[in-house]
Amino acid sequence: MSSDRIDNILKTLPSNPGVYQYFDKEGKIIYIGKAKNLKKRVMSYFNKDTSLTGKVRVLVSRIADIKWIVVDTEYDALLLENNLIKEYQPRYNVLLKDDKSFPWICIKNEPFPRVFPTRNLVKDGSEYFGPYASVKMMNTLLDLIRQLYPLRNCNLNLDQKHIKAGKYKVCLEYHIGNCLGPCVGLQSEEDYMENIRSIRSIIRGNMGMVRAQLNDLMKKYASDFAFEKAQIVKEKIELLDRFQIKSLVVNPAINNVDVFSIVEDEQAAYVNFVKVASGAIIQSHTVELKKKLEETTEELLSLAIADLHPRFSSDATEIIVPLMPEFQMPGITYTIPKRGDKKQLLELSERNAKYYKLDKQRQKELVDPERRTHRILDTIKKDLGLKEQPVHMECFDNSNIQGAYPVSALVVFRNARPEKKDYRHFNIKTVEGPNDFASMEEVVYRRYSRLLEEGESLPQLVVIDGGKGQLSSAMASLERLGLHKIIRLVGIAEKLEELYFPGDPLPLHLDKKSETLKVIQQMRDEAHRFGITHHRKRREKGTIKTELTEIDGIGAATAETLLRKFKSVKNIKNASLDELKAAIGNNRATIVYEYFGGQRSEV
Repeated sequence: MSSDRIDNILKTLPSNPGVYQYFDKEGKIIYIGKAKNLKKRVMSYFNKDTSLTGKVRVLVSRIADIKWIVVDTEYDALLLENNLIKEYQPRYNVLLKDDKSFPWICIKNEPFPRVFPTRNLVKDGSEYFGPYASVKMMNTLLDLIRQLYPLRNCNLNLDQKHIKAGKYKVCLEYHIGNCLGPCVGLQSEEDYMENIRSIRSIIRGNMGMVRAQLNDLMKKYASDFAFEKAQIVKEKIELLDRFQIKSLVVNPAINNVDVFSIVEDEQAAYVNFVKVASGAIIQSHTVELKKKLEETTEELLSLAIADLHPRFSSDATEIIVPLMPEFQMPGITYTIPKRGDKKQLLELSERNAKYYKLDKQRQKELVDPERRTHRILDTIKKDLGLKEQPVHMECFDNSNIQGAYPVSALVVFRNARPEKKDYRHFNIKTVEGPNDFASMEEVVYRRYSRLLEEGESLPQLVVIDGGKGQLSSAMASLERLGLHKIIRLVGIAEKLEELYFPGDPLPLHLDKKSETLKVIQQMRDEAHRFGITHHRKRREKGTIKTELTEIDGIGAATAETLLRKFKSVKNIKNASLDELKAAIGNNRATIVYEYFGGQRSEV
């Protein structure tokens, strides 16, 4: 892998939490690591730091490619790193990885089951929930369970014959209220297992069912006038609500669901997969599908689902999609949400797909800087129905104030970028008064008749700042020159940012984020800025000269001499007679000094 290639990859690294993977020249994963900030962590391997150990330097020397996976939190990165290491067993992780396993919550397969954390999974029929990348979150969940449901934490064999034989005595946990004494028959196994069923629901994220059960119990106690017990249950409901607000990732009613979204461009489609189980997002993955033929979006989505669904061993019975795929798997419900939590999940998936697409584009553009230009030009060509890429584009804008000093500005873009040396100003010559239509017709004719005379290249696209009137005027000039079939005209109306084509009464509405619209807006704004600047200078120049030349005996040459010397009319008004004499002689200086005498006294 060349240093340039590594530098390009490092530049595109995000600053999010995630997992990074190093590959050797044969495409095999040689190291997997986690990071709170992917960019900082991965770049630390390549910063020529002499403190790196010999083993790390050997690892870096064998890196041929780098890939990464972005997650929401560093805990998710930790969990994902652990799972990937177990799956791929990279060579260098044998020396560098932290091989501790993640904890699970175990509901033990025994009479009056215990509920406790463990790192060892034993195949004895017990239930295991997890793993938990955050021990703190797991302990918080266990604390909630213990506060809601008194459970035993001893390791006694609570077989019914032992209980009936009176083999055990209650311990301190019973006396402080943490256990209801099943060991001496003070709590039935049926009542205990009912609590276990509720605990199982809480661990799976189904808080709603548990809350409903507690609410019914509270009402029952209240109707029996057992208000102290009702208050205890009410406090448990409030505790559950507080925990639920902090811990929910998505609506827990959305269970065992897969989400697929797709975004695409001319060359490829990007499909993101999100897996939702027990009220939480537990998996996310994006794939790129290179287009070979004219595949439809529905076909591409079908191919991605067929690949990802079995790859992640999904047993989901519902798939959320933005559109119905071409092929649908039997026994699965496909949902296109319009609103609500499922719609938000789909939007989350779409954002991941868009980020993946942008990242791929940035990598390609860093390798080939002209790729972005070609992509933008291809987009404009497609959106506006052009026959070729608009390598050369021009835009006109008129500027006048109540018909005074009318000017027109022309800006030129080449390869979708401003070519400022080719900008031009036009002072309107043949039009009297404020007439934008006639002014546009004049400058378009002057511009392209001159290009024809000088044998210069013509633009593929011309943008007119204005609506249908200015567009028709520009078209009339192109028709007079015989260029109406060679140059593509488009007008942009400022209020709604609509695009108009000659002879078409209906405007074209492009997405506000469209690259085509952004380039046209940039051209329009640049022409407006360029025209206003020129118009202001011309207006100021005209106003100053008029005020000086209105003085009897002072002509244009004298006015220009004064302006070069004193820079402004205000300075001329405040100048002394001697200063004026030194600039323009005794006679004319006296005339100017006496003319401004009254204004000077006011100042």
